[in-house]
Amino acid sequence: MSDELPPHAKADATACPGLRWGLFAFGWLNVALGTVGLFLPLMPTTVFLLIALWSFSKCSLRFHRWLYEHPLLGRTLRDWHRHRVIPMKAKIPALVMLGASLVYVVFFVEGHWSLPVLAAALLTGVAAFIATRPSRAPSREAAPL
Repeated sequence: MSDELPPHAKADATACPGLRWGLFAFGWLNVALGTVGLFLPLMPTTVFLLIALWSFSKCSLRFHRWLYEHPLLGRTLRDWHRHRVIPMKAKIPALVMLGASLVYVVFFVEGHWSLPVLAAALLTGVAAFIATRPSRAPSREAAPL
């Protein structure tokens, strides 16, 4: 694939071998969690793959490139990198889960009133961020001359 890798994907190998192996394992853990998210509707995919992409950028350019250019997993990563796109099929479950989490905290978690207020503020901010991202990459025809 001729796609240019993101700027953070330099041969940024961490000097400490232990840290490098830790980041490598952490990257693969996130790839596994992201893959599970492909099959379980309540489990996110892209966020775990973005974390894996970051982790690989610190320890293995080879696996960073593999994930970024992957035919199935790489598309959402490339769309996020280029256009900050969150597809509608990811937005809707994310927003539903944020709402369900808030309902759970408000009605089922006992404690001081400040916890639901804090949760509402945090989850509303996250929901606003998700909702305001574009759902599709801009088409080439719509680009200004």
